[in-house]
Amino acid sequence: MDRRDLIAVLGLAHGMEADVQNTIPLPKPRTEGPVSVERALLLRRSLRSYSRGALTLEEMGQLLWAAQGITAGGGYRTAPSAGALYPLEAYLCAGRVDRLPAGVYKYRPDRHDLLRLADGDSRGDLASAALGQAWVREAPVTVALAAVFRRIAGRYQQRGIRYAWMEAGHAAQNVLLQAVALGLGGVPVGAFDDRGVQRILRMSSEEEPLCLIPVGRK
Repeated sequence: MDRRDLIAVLGLAHGMEADVQNTIPLPKPRTEGPVSVERALLLRRSLRSYSRGALTLEEMGQLLWAAQGITAGGGYRTAPSAGALYPLEAYLCAGRVDRLPAGVYKYRPDRHDLLRLADGDSRGDLASAALGQAWVREAPVTVALAAVFRRIAGRYQQRGIRYAWMEAGHAAQNVLLQAVALGLGGVPVGAFDDRGVQRILRMSSEEEPLCLIPVGRK
């Protein structure tokens, strides 16, 4: 093995070690619960005022699974996607979650875990990027949905952009209904500075933020 190969191997090992250190496994999602779909639909209302109670790691994992969780072999997810191309990415801005330090995280559906991207409470910065909407700052967490449009536009061209927005709507409703089933509440937020949200949540340049969903206790 020459010097360049050794450097490459050491770099890969270092990257894997860093990845493990920044990975937070999530509890296994449940697939049955006490609240029916019909009941969740009846009770769903936009919630913009939250109590001080923290979310549990189990609740947080369930919300992210509802957004983009794997439900079958082949990588099929909780939300439908045109051509099963899955252009969406889910992020988490966490402030008050038991057993989860405040920070910015990316959800990885194939592993059902979180990849820590930044430490510290960024809810205030995110609220500022959301044009000062206080509920983004006050909610224990905000789930953010972003799209990598090239994943779907390659097959469907410009119409693929529409499909990605439709998919974001499916995923957002999943989160809101799951919140109701957990005794929580949330609200979809579409008014924000795109580049500001992208920067605060450590999104890549090809990821376009589509929707913020603050969630908390009533």
